[in-house]
Amino acid sequence: MAAPQSVTIVVPAFNEAAAIASVVAALRSAAPWHEVLVVDDGSTDGTGEAAGAAGARVIAHPYNKGNGAAVKTAIRHATGEWVVVFDADGQHQPEDAARLAARLGDYDLVVGARSSDTQATPGRRIGNAILNWLASYLTERPIPDLTSGFRGARREYLLEFIHLLPNGFSTPTTTTLAFIKAGYNVTFEPIGARPRVGTSKIRFASDGAKFLLILLKVVTIFSPLRVFAPISAAAFVVGAAYGAWNLLYHDRIPNGAVLLLMFSVIVILVGLVSEQISSLRFEGRR
Repeated sequence: MAAPQSVTIVVPAFNEAAAIASVVAALRSAAPWHEVLVVDDGSTDGTGEAAGAAGARVIAHPYNKGNGAAVKTAIRHATGEWVVVFDADGQHQPEDAARLAARLGDYDLVVGARSSDTQATPGRRIGNAILNWLASYLTERPIPDLTSGFRGARREYLLEFIHLLPNGFSTPTTTTLAFIKAGYNVTFEPIGARPRVGTSKIRFASDGAKFLLILLKVVTIFSPLRVFAPISAAAFVVGAAYGAWNLLYHDRIPNGAVLLLMFSVIVILVGLVSEQISSLRFEGRR
């Protein structure tokens, strides 16, 4: 269990003046945290000033860089042994931060997993369900909430992967996959979520595609055969079936079948080489 006195609460915020003061005040009253650190990501509505007046330590970006960039700034400047990332929009309950912190130590990453009925729209629920399913397949373990930004982790381990974190809204996706594929202890703690104050900065249509690409990128870094092997197998099966059918009925093997078989061999060889390169990342790990 991580003592609250060793935990830095990180609150990335962009134009959240309507909620940030109450969020900081509620966090400070929930537990004797080491610090509450708000990163004002270039807000123009007085978010940083409101957070400072409520008792937070504030670091301000001179312009808006993105949620991920704000989290990276916080990781670099946090002085606690553990870091808990908490949304600035009023969705999460400060008491849940204490529950997540209580599981740190036994686990290296604890993710606050929202239930599906807390998602804002049916489209977002469906999109998150697809991402959760795909992430579960690629990592070979159940992932109930891939995109939740409410999470706690050991700061030292977050620094290990900070170069992988994007500046946008996919930092939660990247950290979850990186910790799992690196073999760290990861768990998901059920939490509730209230309606946010203000409007969401995430656009499902555009950001959903980014989440998917980052998911594939991170998994190919850590476990590339989970991506390459199915593609190779599918190409081989289709090519072999196409070639066998034409040989049986037309007494010839078409060029398309040969190309598919060659493609399957090339893909699996690339996957094997990528897997070996991936394994080199962890030689000499502590």
